[in-house]
Amino acid sequence: MKKVIIAAASVWLMFILQSSVFSRINIGGIVPNMLIIITACFGFMEGDLAGLLVGFFCGMLMDVFYGSFKGFYALIYMYLGYLNGKFCNVFYPEDVKLPLALIISTDLLYGLSCYVFLFLLRGRFEIGFYFGHIILPEIIMTIIMTLLVYPIILFIHKRFYEIKR
Repeated sequence: MKKVIIAAASVWLMFILQSSVFSRINIGGIVPNMLIIITACFGFMEGDLAGLLVGFFCGMLMDVFYGSFKGFYALIYMYLGYLNGKFCNVFYPEDVKLPLALIISTDLLYGLSCYVFLFLLRGRFEIGFYFGHIILPEIIMTIIMTLLVYPIILFIHKRFYEIKR
């Protein structure tokens, strides 16, 4: 029960940070994707089921507050959390290279899937513009925030969750 409460509080806190604090201090309309960070972290720290569930609830928050298609972000975040959960067996808390690589690739997959399903299928073919002005700056900002937030998430994980090693 404690794990569920901590996961819910983490998701809610990251959503509040992303939607209120960082939306006020955005750079060019781009904010770091804190929900990608928490989804990926729960995935590779706790496994595919935890990543799937945290991703689903992160996506549902995005759908309820910002989505035009209900369930779209929930589905994307759910898949991303599940994919990150597949790296649970090779995750070592002391090594920061795997989390950074996974969060970069997760944010890239998120940006490309949003481009394909929200823009490309509507006939907007400006992938270079979208990549250079939206996807890449969001990845950079997300990585900067990952370097600041990841030690806190790792501390909470070590403190409240059982390390399976």
